[in-house]
Amino acid sequence: MAIELKKEKIFLCCFLILAGLYSCNVIKKNNEPAKKPVARAFDTYLYQADIAGIVPKGSKPTDSLKIINEFITRWMQQQVIVHQAMNNLDPKEIDFSRQLEDYKNSLIIYAYEKELIAEKLDTTISAQEIEDYYNQNKKDFQLKNDIVRIVYVKVPKKAPAQEKLKGWISSADIKDKEKLAGYCNQNAANYFLDDNVWLMFDDVLKEIPIETYNQDIFLQTNNNRIIQLADTNYAYYLGIKGYMVKNSISPFSFEKDNIKKILLNKRKMDLVDKMKLNAFEQAQVHSDVEIYK
Repeated sequence: MAIELKKEKIFLCCFLILAGLYSCNVIKKNNEPAKKPVARAFDTYLYQADIAGIVPKGSKPTDSLKIINEFITRWMQQQVIVHQAMNNLDPKEIDFSRQLEDYKNSLIIYAYEKELIAEKLDTTISAQEIEDYYNQNKKDFQLKNDIVRIVYVKVPKKAPAQEKLKGWISSADIKDKEKLAGYCNQNAANYFLDDNVWLMFDDVLKEIPIETYNQDIFLQTNNNRIIQLADTNYAYYLGIKGYMVKNSISPFSFEKDNIKKILLNKRKMDLVDKMKLNAFEQAQVHSDVEIYK
């Protein structure tokens, strides 16, 4: 089944709707909302109030007409399909009262749990808690990728004093580290200098044009070495300070943030479970629930 609506009528209808939306005369003199329909599909009507607010503020008249026209067309198309489905499906197939009730209850419970968590959850997790969890569950922290500790510098090919970079990168002296940081601030296009932080080696490879067919062999061969590479515009200096290959136990420092999220989520679940248990016990005490035999 199709619905035909002449362009002139749609335009006039949209014009009247816009007039209602952008004027103060959207309320009748008796202060009741206007009930004038703007479209019909079978026995269902679309009213001005149903489309109030769909046009963003500041829209051009032509854009506003287009938005309203498209909305009305989508509404009519949806009503046609719904009507067709209602006429072709068995009544039992379109009885969604149970599903709707379950969905409504789920939304209510979710909203309550969310409010409970925001009000009652203690989000403070100590460093000792995190470390204890790691030590008790090490087998669960298996690396899925190779990780590295590095110092990395990317500089334009014409950057000055590049001959000093290898020495600074390989040095453990604080003064050399300060010189390297100062140099990078002045000349580097990109750099990473904290060799205490573990990084995914795959992420490092996105920054540096290293070609390797076997990451494990590459890391074993180049650990504690300075790698120098270049492309058309830049020179790259990479110092690998340590590495761990996939399937080995992930280091604690690499998992700290993840463990904190795990512990926080566990607290949320415990809080919600306790609320549910207490609520049910109270309902039993007050005879608000019972099973008929």
